[in-house]
Amino acid sequence: MKKQILTMCLAATIISAGTNKANACTGITLTAKDSTKILARTIEWGGSDLNSQYVIVPRGYTAQSYIPGGIDGMKFTAKYGYVGLAVEQKEFIAEGLNEKGLSAGLFYFPQYGKYEDYNAANKEQSISDLQLVSWILGECANVEDVKDAISKIHVVAIDPRASTVHWRFADTTGRQIVLEIIDGKTVFYENELGVLTNSPSFEWHITNLNNYVNLFPGPVPAQKLGNTELSQFGAGGGFLGIPGDVTPPSRFVRAAFYQTTAPMQETSEETVLQGFQILNNFDIPVGIEFERGHVPVNIPSATQWTSATDMSNLKIYFRTMYNSAIRSIDLKEIDFSKIKYRAVPMDTQKRQPVFDIKVK
Repeated sequence: MKKQILTMCLAATIISAGTNKANACTGITLTAKDSTKILARTIEWGGSDLNSQYVIVPRGYTAQSYIPGGIDGMKFTAKYGYVGLAVEQKEFIAEGLNEKGLSAGLFYFPQYGKYEDYNAANKEQSISDLQLVSWILGECANVEDVKDAISKIHVVAIDPRASTVHWRFADTTGRQIVLEIIDGKTVFYENELGVLTNSPSFEWHITNLNNYVNLFPGPVPAQKLGNTELSQFGAGGGFLGIPGDVTPPSRFVRAAFYQTTAPMQETSEETVLQGFQILNNFDIPVGIEFERGHVPVNIPSATQWTSATDMSNLKIYFRTMYNSAIRSIDLKEIDFSKIKYRAVPMDTQKRQPVFDIKVK
């Protein structure tokens, strides 16, 4: 009975995530001068507090997947230790990094993806979409491993009414891929740009960038219209016309241009901080995605947390809507052969700390 109640609560959460307009994610990739790649992303959900946790998973830890009606799907044991950032439940890791430097994350993908229908005959090879990141981080060392592993399992929805997701995977070689499941078939894209948001498909977003071929960094030269001289009002006129709304296509365009025009930083840590600064532009106020007077919950932001991953130096960073201080976890300091499994709330106090400056 306890298992059935848990599954029903979970289904209610992911169904609402699929129908509510307040879910979004924006991912970017930055490169430091020493060639270190930094993957940064946001995760949004304006319907409730996601009660996010960071999860430490040791080598040898065994988990089992949710499937429709229970927790009787594929069992999987971690070959590699990893750190994940989980939402709603500790099993549902939305972003993570393993000890081999493989990064993995899921992004909402409503109305466009479609998993294969669940077949009870494949129960032992079936894994829920919300647990795929966990399995991949424990199983794979690089992107090629990911592609091979995915070919051997069945990705299913816990409830067919829920939103689908798509995934971003990257390794220390700099290679990055996007996985989408369309009409039950897996489709991989090489993500050389390093940007990802939500629906429509990744391929569509890349094509859509052509609509903004006129954008460029810097000022616009003054020109004459007949006898009238025209000049820009302020800096950055070359980006006039870049879309400013929070829809996935507009966020993809902004992320692509902000990322590619950002000056390259000397070190990986400086690049991590740059990633957080760029993603400030994608914080979504909770009120704008709902009708006036219909905001469902009192939380500070629809952007519940932002993370950055340094795959070369094996560090994952995060900040939250409750605390904008950046925190980090260094995987090199963790002995994954001895550490115990743990799931810890990202915020012990759900309120932004304010520090008084004492003036004497």
